[in-house]
Amino acid sequence: MSARDANAIAAQKNMDLVKIAPRAKPPVCKIMDYGKFRFEQQKKEKEARKKQHVIEIKEVQLSLNIDTHDFETKVKNAIRFLTAANKVKVAIRFRGREMARPERGIELMEKFAESCSEVSSVEKPAKLEGRQMLMFLAPISKK
Repeated sequence: MSARDANAIAAQKNMDLVKIAPRAKPPVCKIMDYGKFRFEQQKKEKEARKKQHVIEIKEVQLSLNIDTHDFETKVKNAIRFLTAANKVKVAIRFRGREMARPERGIELMEKFAESCSEVSSVEKPAKLEGRQMLMFLAPISKK
């Protein structure tokens, strides 16, 4: 059918002629109420956005000479973040002479990962970057 005839039919029905597949030979068109179609599409997109959860990265900072209670508090915070389905970035900042003993930082990170192992898995293991050691924990998916 020619485009002129299709436009005439759409005008008679008070609807729009919408190209569905413009690159096809010949182009595929559909007669519909375009305003209603756009409204339905926006409604579906809005509903999909409501249902999705944005994963944030929360940060927990430690120091090399952290006390046991402070460590437990940091672990508790990390577990709270992980149960809320957020990722956790664990950071240790080395100051002064602490740079001479990076293995102590690795031990502390392993201990931290072990404490959170029930609700998380190590996404990126501990790695020294400049004066900071970073490790990323991801929540265990519930399937």
